[in-house]
Amino acid sequence: MIDPCIAGRVVMITGANHGIGAATARAFAAQGAKVYLSCFREPCEYSAAQLRAAQEAGEGGALLYRASQQQRADAIVAEIREAGGTTAACELDLGIAANIPVLFDRCEAELGPVDILVNNHCYCAPDTFDPAAMTSEGFGVEAVSARDIDRNSAVNTRSYALTIAEYIRRFVQRKARWGRIVNVSTDAAHAHEANVSYAASKHAIESYSRSAALEVDQYGITVNIVAPGPTQIGYLTPEEERAITAQLPLRRIGRPEDAAEVILFLASEQARWLTGQLLYAGGGWRMHQ
Repeated sequence: MIDPCIAGRVVMITGANHGIGAATARAFAAQGAKVYLSCFREPCEYSAAQLRAAQEAGEGGALLYRASQQQRADAIVAEIREAGGTTAACELDLGIAANIPVLFDRCEAELGPVDILVNNHCYCAPDTFDPAAMTSEGFGVEAVSARDIDRNSAVNTRSYALTIAEYIRRFVQRKARWGRIVNVSTDAAHAHEANVSYAASKHAIESYSRSAALEVDQYGITVNIVAPGPTQIGYLTPEEERAITAQLPLRRIGRPEDAAEVILFLASEQARWLTGQLLYAGGGWRMHQ
């Protein structure tokens, strides 16, 4: 058996109340890490009854994805504790810069200083430059606006940079010598029709990650990026899932656990010689050229 050597390490995972974040929390906890979860539930346009019905039906699409986003982290915390793991959680909007040191303070108070940082939280408001692509169906696609650019950037880009900076500041201050940062992007970060601000904000994450990797290797910290491909976390309709599956070299849609295992690897001792790298976790949907 390969030992990732993370037992007893404190890992902070953002956006961990559902999907890839929740799967990552389970994966780290199974290896004996102490897991601190954060999440933020955006105001939702659907009623509690609608969200509950979507979860019971289990059919992918906008409604099920919103239902997943609205889940509290309590269920993940209870699951990990029941299995004998150590975990705690909080809800904070990381798009508000002042909340980032608060997040670290809470983690340190409950579990200890952060050894492994996994930035997974995100915000997505689909937008487009093409007037003909605007629609109110599904998630809805609006024209590019200052509001959506600012919100995508605040949550997906600025908060990642500030979280990285806070982690490094505290790491250096306590004279630690082993650290891992794994930032979750998307394989659509290069360009994305009808989701242009989201794609741009994710691409910026990749640039921040590479810059950090260049600057902090001297402290014993590696910084890497995971870019998940098509992964069913609730948002894909059955029709979309079938269409994408037919085009995937591995002939199945991604599961949250697929990305979680790659994140775990990048935090492991086996990945000690990797930094500044981007790994596509998408069943071959996109391949690095």
